[in-house]
Formats: sequence, structure tokens, C-alpha cells
Amino acid sequence: MALRRREAEVFSLSFLDVICCGFGAIILLLVLSEFGQPLVIERSREDLEGQIKRLQAELYTIRGDSDRLERELKGRVDLLQRERLNLARAAGEMSSVRGQFAASRQEAAVSNIVENELLSAYQDLMQENEKLQSAARTRRRVSTAAVGGIPVDSDYVIFLVDTSGSMDVHRETVVKVMREILDIYPKLKGLQIVDDNGRELFRGTRGRWLTDSRQLRDDIVMRVRDWQAFSDSSPEDGIEAAIANYWSADRRISIYVLGDDFNGESIQGAVDAIDRLNRPDQGGRKRVRIHGIGFPKVPFTNPRFSALMRIVSERNDGTFVGLTQTDQCLIRVSVGGVDRCVGGD
Repeated sequence: MALRRREAEVFSLSFLDVICCGFGAIILLLVLSEFGQPLVIERSREDLEGQIKRLQAELYTIRGDSDRLERELKGRVDLLQRERLNLARAAGEMSSVRGQFAASRQEAAVSNIVENELLSAYQDLMQENEKLQSAARTRRRVSTAAVGGIPVDSDYVIFLVDTSGSMDVHRETVVKVMREILDIYPKLKGLQIVDDNGRELFRGTRGRWLTDSRQLRDDIVMRVRDWQAFSDSSPEDGIEAAIANYWSADRRISIYVLGDDFNGESIQGAVDAIDRLNRPDQGGRKRVRIHGIGFPKVPFTNPRFSALMRIVSERNDGTFVGLTQTDQCLIRVSVGGVDRCVGGD
């Protein structure tokens, strides 16, 4: 019994020793573990901070590169847009140039055709001109001397008739003179009749030419016989109005002034006024020819009309003829070698 008790005590002590050793080992392990953990944590913290710094540095670098790349990309985009605009503009210019080139080719072809037609027309005109010159050399020239005849080279004629009371006694002679003057113009391009104040015989025709015809000429004779219009016996006004209303650079115009009196203030003033309006062209030819036919004033002769119209006719490529009586032929015009009597029997 004592032995067993002893063995039990020994066993209990051994068991306690084992338990104590185990607790000690556990405590030692705990001590060792807590002693090494702060070092690892510190090292890990340092490693993480270093990584964070590196990552931040890389982030800043990446952001800088990103900004730079974004600016470069924007510049490239802008450049690309400008190049596209330039390309579109160049395409438009090329299209325009192609259109101009095509039009130029067409114009060149048309120009060649027109040039050939003009050349042909010019040759035809030269031939016609030679024929006319040859025919003109074979004809006698119409006399243009102031005392011998009246030039008849105009295509347009204006009769300016004094309608004052003193001309009533000459009305039939006026009609006869007008008819015989018209006879030396077989065909006129235009005709007009005005009084000494510039008013038209045919109302509503101011600025327009009457179309020449046999019926018109007969109508003129009938109307002039009964023409009653106010007159101040101043042909200067009618001449100025006729030039202003009917002159044109492409027309040859003659004005025939038929009258017996001039009541204007100054002959020289009237001459100067007509000269200012009827200026010569580059060839020295006056705009219109102005002829004068003077009728004797009853009961006495007024020399002012004759003086005025002699000067005006001479200065404006025309002829003045003064009638002392109306029952004989005092104006003779040579046309194609044939004498025609104007203003008498």
C-alpha cells in the first residue's frame, strides 16, 4: 500500500512537471512571437510607404504624360481639321478650275467661230466699200456751195418752221419748198417738223422720229397749210430744242430753218448758244447741219434773220438761201447731175 501510494505521488509529480513544462513552452512561444512582430510590421510599413511614394511619383509622371499627350492629340486633331478644310478648299478650287478650263475651251471654240465670221464679214464689207467707192467716183458730186446748193447727205431731216403771222402770206411757198426739199431725199430714215420754239407739228412725238413714207409727206403738207401755233420768231430756241431732243452720234441730221424774222436780243448771243450745243466731233464735223431759207418779210424786210442764219449756216456746215420773191426758182440743187428747183416755179 505504501509502495502504491508512493508510485502515485511520483506519477502525480511527473504529470505536474509535464504540465508546467508545456505551459512554459507556450509562454516562451508567446514571448518570442510578440517580440518579432513589431519589426515585421515596421518593415512592412516602410515598404508600403515606399511603394506609395513610388506609385505617387509614377502617378504624377503618368498625369504629366497624359496632359502632354492630350495636348498633342488636340493639336493633331486641330491640324487634321485644318488639313481637311484645306483639302476641301483645294477640291473646290480644282472643280472651279476644271469648270473654267471647260468654259475657256468652249469660249475659244466660239471665239474662233466668231473670228472667222467677222473676218468673212470684214472681207465682204471691204468688197462692198470698194464697189461703193468705185460707183461714187463715177457719179458727179452734189454741189455744196453756200450760194449754189444745199448738201443732201443726211439720213434724218428736221424742218423748223416759223409759224408767226408774217409767214401766213408765204404758207403755200413754205409747203412747196418743203415738198421740193423732200423730193431730193428719196428715202429718209427719220423725219420731224417743229416750230421755231421747238414744238412738234405732230403732238406726242417729241424725241421720236416719224417714219418716212409717201402718206406721211402728204400728211405733212396738209397739216402745215393749217398750222397755227404761237411764235416769238426766234429760231434759236427751236434749233437748240431740236439738237437736244434728236441728236445722236450715229445719225446724220440736217435742220432746215424756214423763217422771215428774228426777234431775239442778240445775234451773237444766239450764234454762241448754238455753237455751244452743236459741237464738232473728232473729225471736225458738227453734230447736225443747219440750213437756212429766208422769206421776205411783209411789208418790210427784216435783215436780222438773214444775218443770223447766214452765220449759223456757215458755222454749222450748212447753206443759207435768201428769197427776195417767191414766184421764181432761186434755189437750185444739183443731184446726180440733175438740177432741181427748190422754192419757186
